[in-house]
Amino acid sequence: MKRRRRNVLSGRFIFTSLLFICGILLFAGYSAGFNGGVFTRAAAVIFLPMQRGIDSIGSHISVNTEEAKSRSALIEENHQLKSQLADAQEQVSQMQRQQTQLRDLQELYQLDQAYGQYPKTAAHVVARDSSNWFNSFTIDKGSADGMKVNMNVLAGRGLIGMITEVGPHYSIVDTIINDSTSVSAQISDKGNHLITTGSLKDMTESNVIRISSLEDPSASVTAGDAVVTSNISDKYLSGILIGYVANLTNDANKLTRSGSLTPAADFKKLREVLVITQLKETGDHE
Repeated sequence: MKRRRRNVLSGRFIFTSLLFICGILLFAGYSAGFNGGVFTRAAAVIFLPMQRGIDSIGSHISVNTEEAKSRSALIEENHQLKSQLADAQEQVSQMQRQQTQLRDLQELYQLDQAYGQYPKTAAHVVARDSSNWFNSFTIDKGSADGMKVNMNVLAGRGLIGMITEVGPHYSIVDTIINDSTSVSAQISDKGNHLITTGSLKDMTESNVIRISSLEDPSASVTAGDAVVTSNISDKYLSGILIGYVANLTNDANKLTRSGSLTPAADFKKLREVLVITQLKETGDHE
């Protein structure tokens, strides 16, 4: 304990002595104005290393301050660039939506011109069933807009279905690719009658609609021939394009042919449709 106390006293004595010496040197240097001599040299030996250390610390603090300012500026610039990028992306998305709407409107206009003999009104598709295909969907017009059950619905280049249910401000459309839908049709420029039948399985696997009961197997019906609604249907107006023959084979009875057709509309991308507001009033067959 005594030895430890001596060490503490010795350290204090040395520290006090150094402070006393520094005080004398400071007083002497101040009195002499540090103009030279032993005081100047002593001050240089003692204070210059301290000054260098202080300068080094000050320089380090200054550099860190500048780096902090630079980082802050970069962070702010990064936020601004991200905001500008988000704005640009939103503008691009808006332009793409506008282009899509323009294409839809142009398509509807062409479709309207192709079937100018029928009165029509445009509608938006607002909902569809849970499958990937629009085999049934809802439009934003109903009885308040003059919609009625059995009105034919067009999109793409031709027929897509028929209104089957009407509410005050909505209507439900069943399409011709629905499994329960059959349409009396004919080859456009040849008059051969046939039946088209919806099949989600065929649409999913091959994007086609079934053809059956094509009359006169010897007739020169080939792939690419247009298929339209016939005049013997009691619900579908005549002469509306359904699609184009994809393939045909002779049936076992040797009297008819069956096959498939490519539809005139894309049943995965229905957004805008035309509803023919005229109903088919005569006929005994669907």
